[in-house]
Amino acid sequence: MEPDLAAAYERCRRLHRQHGRTYYLATRLLPAWKRPHVHALYGFTRHADEIVDQTDALAPADRARALRDWSDRFVAGLHGAPVDDPLLPAVLHTIRTFDMDRADFASFLRSMAMDLEIAEYADYDDLLAYMEGSAAVIGTMMLPILDPADPAAAREPARQLGLAFQLTNFIRDIGEDLDRGRVYLPQRDLHAFGLSTADLRLAASRGTASTPIRELVRFEIARAREHYALAAPGVTMLAPTSQACIRTAYHLYGGILDEVERAEYDVFARRATVPNRRRLRVAAQCLLTRAGTPVVAAGAQPVPEAAH
Repeated sequence: MEPDLAAAYERCRRLHRQHGRTYYLATRLLPAWKRPHVHALYGFTRHADEIVDQTDALAPADRARALRDWSDRFVAGLHGAPVDDPLLPAVLHTIRTFDMDRADFASFLRSMAMDLEIAEYADYDDLLAYMEGSAAVIGTMMLPILDPADPAAAREPARQLGLAFQLTNFIRDIGEDLDRGRVYLPQRDLHAFGLSTADLRLAASRGTASTPIRELVRFEIARAREHYALAAPGVTMLAPTSQACIRTAYHLYGGILDEVERAEYDVFARRATVPNRRRLRVAAQCLLTRAGTPVVAAGAQPVPEAAH
């Protein structure tokens, strides 16, 4: 591997290890030759996130310009132009290696641009339109690396897993997103529980959630688990050597919701994390689980009524 390319892959790996601890642990269960390509995809998405989220360092217009410039370099690289960037060579190499769908990357970058223009979403359909680019396509980006026997059949479960993971993050990170000036949970859901964005800000400032906020979080967890249930059949569609990785990520991200429940749905008291001991135990169990064993969608249940 060329030195610049190796350095780009290493930079992506470091980003993944630093910022994506749960997913990084799961990735270690993949065959060694596949791991750098997963790191490259993570590095691509993480770097775009970092451009968008520099709320203290850059004004929105400056962040929009930085994202546009970086996106232009990426697109130029797709067309064969030399790229002067610390991580894009790895991303471009991974895309070429697996002949990935370029449309997924364009969709992702469009959603990142939305974060600079849209602070809240009216209803879940509006949020899903954003999540299609920010989350569902990440699931489909991964498919060529995970090598399902029937890529067409595995596509929808992969989309659903991306949605499940991102909604889990939105639930856990309500306070952090408020600090960035964003509310991802739909306004219609807030209103159904008698809440407004101002109520979320007040709870965040106090470090504790009110009863209506806890009920809202419970509602959103049930919605997330519907996505997990729809994603579960996709794990056994993957190549046997890929199943332990995704099985682990599935259970560890779902475990974040378990931790929110243990905190009685108070996402402001502390950040919900899966304890290290449990993370390692889950990874070991998934590694030892025979390929083809169905995934049980823990806690899956119909979304409760939001209307009060």
